[in-house]
Amino acid sequence: MTSQGLKKLHTPDTPGVYVWRDARKRPLYIGRATSLRDRLKSYFAADLIETRGPRIVDMVTKSKTVTWQVTDSVLEAIILESKLIKRYQPHYNVDERDDKSDQYVVVTDEEWPRVFTARARDYDAMRKTGALPYKPKKIFGPFVHSGLLKDALKILRKMFPFRDLKAADPRHEAFYRSLGRSPGTNSREARQKYLKTIEYLMMFFDGRKKDIRKRLQTDMNDAVTDMRFEDAAVYKRLLYAIDHINDIALIKKEAGSWVNRPADRVGGKPGFRIEAYDIAHLSGTNVVGAMTVSVDGQADKSGYRKFKISRQANDDIAGLADILSRRLDHPEWPYPDLIVVDGNEMHLNAAEAVLKARRISIPIAAVTKDEHHKASKIIGQADTTRRFKDAIVAINAEAHRFAIAYHRSIRTKSLLQ
Repeated sequence: MTSQGLKKLHTPDTPGVYVWRDARKRPLYIGRATSLRDRLKSYFAADLIETRGPRIVDMVTKSKTVTWQVTDSVLEAIILESKLIKRYQPHYNVDERDDKSDQYVVVTDEEWPRVFTARARDYDAMRKTGALPYKPKKIFGPFVHSGLLKDALKILRKMFPFRDLKAADPRHEAFYRSLGRSPGTNSREARQKYLKTIEYLMMFFDGRKKDIRKRLQTDMNDAVTDMRFEDAAVYKRLLYAIDHINDIALIKKEAGSWVNRPADRVGGKPGFRIEAYDIAHLSGTNVVGAMTVSVDGQADKSGYRKFKISRQANDDIAGLADILSRRLDHPEWPYPDLIVVDGNEMHLNAAEAVLKARRISIPIAAVTKDEHHKASKIIGQADTTRRFKDAIVAINAEAHRFAIAYHRSIRTKSLLQ
């Protein structure tokens, strides 16, 4: 497989799972991506041997083609990747795995089923000796990346509240009940609803999201017919949730997992630090700015900063220059390895001008949005934007969220006054 051959395939800029195949179409390696297009292009980067190692270079050399399956979210890509690796056991996946960290998702066969992760090696050993302390109903996995799986379950638990391994502890269970992540009562009606929720969760892990939608639509219509409007509202919210899965935590985790991290950073700073900036206002009123920080793809909220902007005008470029200048007035804050701004080339040029005036050299990327306010293009140094695309998109979205939240709080106080 060559880079020219990849270009002819027109890979999509969407989440999904890809499969490198040999001349007989047998899977050599299976992976997942936030952007299939950018992840597959990265396999032909000049520094591939440094970032992924000689084995992956050997795999690409032996591959004759690559196929993919698009998913609606990174969450679904993680689940699909695990299923395909388990089914095909590709040589370059199995040979590089460290099964000490592999995890299963266990659903127990109990009156109130519990859902939790279990280390694959420990589970398999206990199962063989009959020493399992619970009766499993369904096992999913193994999942290679335990950190991603943990974050994935946090997202799924918001949609499908379940009891976990520690549910026997009343204090632990009470805490999750208060968050709506566990059933509120032990009544028969509550158990029936809970069992249905667990069934939905298992269907999701089986990759049957379309079936879930059909079932939920039917349940919602039945609830309306029976005038159970509260139940109908629950089904409606769940329908919306599975169609609008919040992947931000997973994108951050994934970006941190594959980004190349030089061992000895300039100035001895740990990790790769990205700072993102955004401006929020309503027609030039209550103008505020925000700065968010990530280190190796993980949000560093201790570094977040808010800026009130005295000049009340509908001028995002001036606002950006203002907050970036004020940030640089704080040399005690660690300088970033990359700066991300929201906007187009004009915003990029304005940020570069601020740095140039202070004789500071830091790469800058600008994220341009489409009419749906989704990232459509990243402007900046080609190598930087390609390598760190996932992290750039994630931190830009976080900066926008943080800026909007701050603007709304300021606007509310202004209205009250």
